[in-house]
Amino acid sequence: MFKLKENHTNVKTELIAGITTFFTMVYIVVVNPVILADAGVPFDQVFTATIIAAAVGTLWMALFANYPIAIAPGMGLNAYFAYSVVGSHHNINYETAFAAVFVAGIIFVILSLTPFREKLIEAIPPNLKHGITAGIGLFIAFIGLRLTNIITDHPTNLVGLGDLHSSSVVLALIGLAVTLVMMVLRVNGALFFGMVITGVIAFFTGNLSFDKGFMSFPSLPDGLIVANPITAFGDVIGHSLYAVVFSFILVTIFDTTGTMIGVANQAGLMKGNKMPRAREALLSDSIGTAVGAMFGTSPTTAYIESTSGVAAGGRTGLTALTVAILFILSAFFGPLVSAVSGLSAITAPALIIVGSLMMGSISQIQWDELDEAFPAFLIILSMPLTSSISTGIALGFISYPLLKVVKGSWREVHPLLYIFAVLFFYQLAFLPH
Repeated sequence: MFKLKENHTNVKTELIAGITTFFTMVYIVVVNPVILADAGVPFDQVFTATIIAAAVGTLWMALFANYPIAIAPGMGLNAYFAYSVVGSHHNINYETAFAAVFVAGIIFVILSLTPFREKLIEAIPPNLKHGITAGIGLFIAFIGLRLTNIITDHPTNLVGLGDLHSSSVVLALIGLAVTLVMMVLRVNGALFFGMVITGVIAFFTGNLSFDKGFMSFPSLPDGLIVANPITAFGDVIGHSLYAVVFSFILVTIFDTTGTMIGVANQAGLMKGNKMPRAREALLSDSIGTAVGAMFGTSPTTAYIESTSGVAAGGRTGLTALTVAILFILSAFFGPLVSAVSGLSAITAPALIIVGSLMMGSISQIQWDELDEAFPAFLIILSMPLTSSISTGIALGFISYPLLKVVKGSWREVHPLLYIFAVLFFYQLAFLPH
């Protein structure tokens, strides 16, 4: 079913890769409820809804697309939901906002069933794809450094070196060193075992504790939030939430498309300029978004942390299936998951190392052609500086056709890129992001 031999992998490697991906991204089941709680959504509701959306989207990816890519509610999209959609509109409560997410999800499903999103992947020039991969790598490495306070905010330089004596930094550096040593020695599952060793050290040094126990039963205090599709569309029309739906669609399309290209590139799964089974893969986040909105969570997207599983050897949907099963199990282990994912020093080393591996794509960019190189450079630079994959892609998509037109090579640009250059310009200039 997963074609393990064809993809030069085995069950053990795929399971370890799945566990590695899960532990690098499971923080979302804690962070997402915290953010959406600011919009008034009950913590328990979002906790369970996050797991349902992640499990549904990732299971689809595993069983129908056979890719080692995990799906879950996206960071950034949840903040936009809580602080821009609900927070800045006094007449919109979270139930109405979830109606907009549901409508966006349905439109997503329709778009994913057409050749549109598949054609979009083929339309993106190779140099931009390499820029997206490298930009995501720099972004997630930066996330890892920030999460552990190895890098902190600085009043004049924006960022600076953190306190190297703090327990979080020391533990993260130990975890990074241990993991790097195992990777250099080519130990299978080095990223996962690095997290295990770091976790054990954290427990015996008092940095990791399980005060709230290990297990609890999941619950949905509000039940189904979006139960009637007709009512959901009526809410969007009645409150004129067209810009909100458009923002959700545009950002999620390119977050997921960019991440999938980056992960598939790293795993060596791209066939020329095409991504096999792209339509099945792209359906995963749209279905996850629609289902998640029904239970009470913001839009889903492909997770850049999937690259940690790929780095651990994951090549097939068995990796994603492992992630989905672990998400389902985590619904009953809320306190345990919260404790482990709450200590970033355990998972951050994996993000930093994977970031360095993804930066290798820079070597494939045509640096001697400025009209090809500069848009890729903009993507690489802006993703970590804006903390947004879609913003980086937007700047690349806007600058690429502009430079080609100036050069007189406008025929080399796919028509879709011109359309999205205009849409991205409109989104950056006039819509919240």
